[in-house]
Amino acid sequence: MRPASAGRATHDRLWRAWVIAAPFAWLIVLFLIPFVLVFKISLADPILGQPPFTPLFGAVEGAQGSWHVTFDNYRFLFADNLYLYSYLKSLKVAFISTVLCLAVGYPMAYGIARAARPWRHILLLLVILPFWTSFLLRVYAWMGMLGKQGLVNTLLLQAGLVDEPVSMLYTDFAVYIGIVYTYLPFMILPLYANLERRHRDLHEVAADLGARPLAVFLDVTLPLSIPGIIAGCMLVFIPAIGEFVIPALLGGPETLMIGRTLYDEFFFNRDWPLSSAVATVLVFILVLPIMVFQHYQVKETRMVS
Repeated sequence: MRPASAGRATHDRLWRAWVIAAPFAWLIVLFLIPFVLVFKISLADPILGQPPFTPLFGAVEGAQGSWHVTFDNYRFLFADNLYLYSYLKSLKVAFISTVLCLAVGYPMAYGIARAARPWRHILLLLVILPFWTSFLLRVYAWMGMLGKQGLVNTLLLQAGLVDEPVSMLYTDFAVYIGIVYTYLPFMILPLYANLERRHRDLHEVAADLGARPLAVFLDVTLPLSIPGIIAGCMLVFIPAIGEFVIPALLGGPETLMIGRTLYDEFFFNRDWPLSSAVATVLVFILVLPIMVFQHYQVKETRMVS
């Protein structure tokens, strides 16, 4: 092998190793190490001190070099119905919000993908335009719109659809509106990326073979867009299950999702070990959908290549 070719091969190997190592290093520093620290705290006992939990090593008084590990936080977590309710409520809200985002986002993504090329950039800009404003500002805007004297009730009263203002704020309905509005772009963008790459020749061939438009959609478009659907659903479901701001501002007292429970344990009760156990269980709940998301990402990459 010539020296130039050997040097180029070495450079390519080093570049591939760097491309592979960089995201792994990112995950180790920003996910694995913090998760290990949180998991370590979940195995401690709460105390009055700084930090407010017992150390993992040498915690037993008079027993130097001993390990102090307790699973009482996890036992309490699964024995108290409050946390079970919070997890189930979060799963329910996240699932329904994901279904609503899919129902609204799929037609929008399909329409953008089938639009003329000059219009696609404008339509995509309109989709991501809300990200140019503050997240809190948008949630506060919905508080004003859904209030009894807000824009929605004003329009309903003027249209004669209701006789008195409807209580929409501080309900589950308001939470669903806020989550769907906030996370809808995360559903549209991966769906659009998937649908835009599909050749329209497949639709024309199916139509030439006698398939009706609905059959073309069900037999051709929908199956090919499943990776995009999975990606969009995971991008909505994963952050929605741990959402805190929207339920706190738009939801009522009964909208007790796990993000709010975690916040209360950490900041009000100052029980760091128990709040760490809540966060650890939440991470394990999200492992399965994250693995599904990664599987379909790899599958989509192979299909494109």
